[in-house]
Amino acid sequence: MKWASACSDKTPLPLAVEETAARVRSAIGDAPVDLAIVFVSPHHVTHLGTLYSLLAETLSPASFIGCTAGGVIGGGNEIEQRPGFSLTVASLPEVVLKPIHLNFQALPDEDAGPEDWRRAVGFAPENQPQFLILSDPFSFDPARLVAGLDFAFPSAKKVGGVASGASQPGQNALWINETIYDAGAIVLGMAGKIAVDTVVAQGCRPIGQVMRVTASAQNVILELDGKPAMEPLMQMLEGLNEPDKRLAQHALFVGVAMDEFQEDLQHGDYLIRNILGVDPKQKAIVVGEEMRNGRRVQFHLRDAATSAEDLVTMLHRYTTEHTGASPSGALLFSCLGRGEFLYGKPNHDTQLFEEQIGSIPLGGFFCNGEIGPVADTTHLHGYTSSFALFREP
Repeated sequence: MKWASACSDKTPLPLAVEETAARVRSAIGDAPVDLAIVFVSPHHVTHLGTLYSLLAETLSPASFIGCTAGGVIGGGNEIEQRPGFSLTVASLPEVVLKPIHLNFQALPDEDAGPEDWRRAVGFAPENQPQFLILSDPFSFDPARLVAGLDFAFPSAKKVGGVASGASQPGQNALWINETIYDAGAIVLGMAGKIAVDTVVAQGCRPIGQVMRVTASAQNVILELDGKPAMEPLMQMLEGLNEPDKRLAQHALFVGVAMDEFQEDLQHGDYLIRNILGVDPKQKAIVVGEEMRNGRRVQFHLRDAATSAEDLVTMLHRYTTEHTGASPSGALLFSCLGRGEFLYGKPNHDTQLFEEQIGSIPLGGFFCNGEIGPVADTTHLHGYTSSFALFREP
């Protein structure tokens, strides 16, 4: 297994393709390119029709996927707010790759069984597939897709991102080989001699105490620890220091514990969700997640320092728990709200990745939503960096 990645800010598109293709070919030598993944900024969309043929001239990829992106990541570098082209390639002997395009209307319905989802992606459980997902934000709900894939393939890793860079339906692009789509999702199934590890950094730190939901209705928390939900929230906020009080005015979230039986909850054990509002009449809190009685929650804050600390923690946890792992390549799906916008400098997450994991070919893009697991369940996130690390089993 060999991986290589490069990015370019050159224009027009043929110059960017030429530069990155030469770099990745030099890195993998004469090995065949079984997979090529490309992310391009909106500056290149008028030339997308030539992209496949340009790559075929130099790399002849057996499978080629990608999407448009508000910012791109390649070769461990991040390009934002200017023309960007990211190319990541892999030589994957003894790996079966099956890229498909899905329309949201054609997905199995909510009453479908696991076999319906397996037919939709063309894999059986004994194949032990892993999944890479790219979707359009206007025409497709990836949350329904990953829920179905979790149902059909509970042990499989599902990771990816939502295309970015467009402001209207039909302006994003996704592609498989020479075919370009302006809606739906791309699902790449991978089976055989490949393992996928994930690191999901949601960029938050807990504040206050862990509380239990004692009354709820759909996505509304009515009571926490037997009290109207706003009462313990306001009490917790009053006890914060002044910097955290100011931060809580615009960066307060709720973390939902994913393991109901885990006693010592740590970083990465919570699913972070937005607080959508409050209901003063009921003294209730409206959150961006379906709630049920008995779930444990803890409020969280997010800022640049916290986000950086969380990423270091999650990457360090990976190296501690995977001491024998030797990833050959990686992809990063990072929120548009991270990068220079959050940290005030380029290459923040990619540099931390290299410091903690090592100099591994790293590609990816800045997304409208990030896909990755928390505990054993796959979710659509925001403000997150979701990494996929590829290695031999």
